[in-house]
Amino acid sequence: MEDGRNEKPGTVVRRAGLREGVSRPVVTPIQPSVVYASPTIGTLHAQYEGRAQGYTYAREGHPNAELLARKIDALEGGEGGLILGSGMAAVTAAIMGPLSAGDHILGGNQLYGRSLRLMHQDLPRFGIATSVADPTDVAAMRAALRPETKMILVEVVSNPTIRVADMEGIAALAREAGVLLAVDNTFTTPIGYRPFDHGADIVIHSVTKLLAGHSDVTLGYVAARDPEVGRAIYDFAVTVGFTPAPQECWLAERGLYTFPLRFKQAQDNAAALADWLAAHPKVAQVLYPGRADHPDRARAQALLGDATGNMVSFALKDPTEAAADRMVQAAPELPFAPTLGDVGTTLSHPASSSHRGLTAQGRADLGITDGFFRVSVGIEPIDLLFADFEAGLAAV
Repeated sequence: MEDGRNEKPGTVVRRAGLREGVSRPVVTPIQPSVVYASPTIGTLHAQYEGRAQGYTYAREGHPNAELLARKIDALEGGEGGLILGSGMAAVTAAIMGPLSAGDHILGGNQLYGRSLRLMHQDLPRFGIATSVADPTDVAAMRAALRPETKMILVEVVSNPTIRVADMEGIAALAREAGVLLAVDNTFTTPIGYRPFDHGADIVIHSVTKLLAGHSDVTLGYVAARDPEVGRAIYDFAVTVGFTPAPQECWLAERGLYTFPLRFKQAQDNAAALADWLAAHPKVAQVLYPGRADHPDRARAQALLGDATGNMVSFALKDPTEAAADRMVQAAPELPFAPTLGDVGTTLSHPASSSHRGLTAQGRADLGITDGFFRVSVGIEPIDLLFADFEAGLAAV
């Protein structure tokens, strides 16, 4: 496994780093320097013009960010990826770098809540027109295209409704229309799906989540297939200062080494928890791509194979916020927190967190009631999770 032979793409992270003479540190050093000295003016010109390798100012790149980016590039099958200060920084740079006033972007209607806010409230202020459509329905996506459309932005598996986009159809649509296809691969990760292998032009991650995996860093990643698009993203990100800290890049690299192991255990737990919840008398619906009753099960099998992930959503039979709050209070061992991808299981209530910016009708249109929860399943012993959820549901 060390050299990656016979391993599934997206699963191998090698612990290789910087060399110092005839030996090298096993653990990557943290390099906090903000500035880097060049010996001559000519050397500085060469660095900025790409004729020489080196660093100048940490906002424009630093060793810890570079090393982390190359490791995620290897997982995703990409080149020239960029580490930024958060997942939303990556989403924003992916859009604002290549697009200009007068352009149009089409998004999936089940994007992460802040991505939807960016689409609905912020991009229009800068002259970028936006619209959303159901990514499980290519006909709906096609109907929403405009002559000025320059980009389609989708998530493979939606947050928090766990629907599976028709990626094959959307990729074909993007090629036909001559527009960029940007894919947020945070939920699925490179183990489940590698967008570049299926026609994507831009790949985005919230590294904060499963890749880093310990809820102690906030980082994003974005890479583009076309170097010119990548340069536009880089220039925008550097200009507005979406700079990642060396310490956080170092922590994320550390987490990356256990990512395949954590993914497998969390996924096994998620499958078991989804089945357990589906059999519970106080649960109305469970959404997990590995279950036969998932509305996109056939598509999930085709796209993800057996890598159906660690995310489970469910709805209580009592669809009220009061019932949801009773569950939260009765299960204190389940951190009630709007995050995902941690080694520990976390419970999120989209109506009061990630999707609170939508109207009640807007949430209802997506299937998000006040009794709807999203679970990021961790690596705990499964019996502990059963006991914690039983305690919470008993109070509903």
